[in-house]
Amino acid sequence: MSEEENLVEIGKVTHFFNKISVAVVELKAPLAVGDHIVIKGPTTNFEQTVESMQIEHENIERAEAGQSIGLKVAQRVREKDIVYKKI
Repeated sequence: MSEEENLVEIGKVTHFFNKISVAVVELKAPLAVGDHIVIKGPTTNFEQTVESMQIEHENIERAEAGQSIGLKVAQRVREKDIVYKKI
């Protein structure tokens, strides 16, 4: 079983704030603090655990499909990078 089979696409990066290392992610599936994610794109490929998410500067523990969230990321990401959740 390959690693790819354990990944579910949950959203897409729509913006990245370099100074604070926060990605804006448009979700198409729920995401919670503590979830393990993988962010992939043409020049991006890393995994991390979700430690901090915000909606309009309010910290949240969980976000639902259709919401745009601010996600603290460990590395630089780019617009259109895809966010996957490890299952």
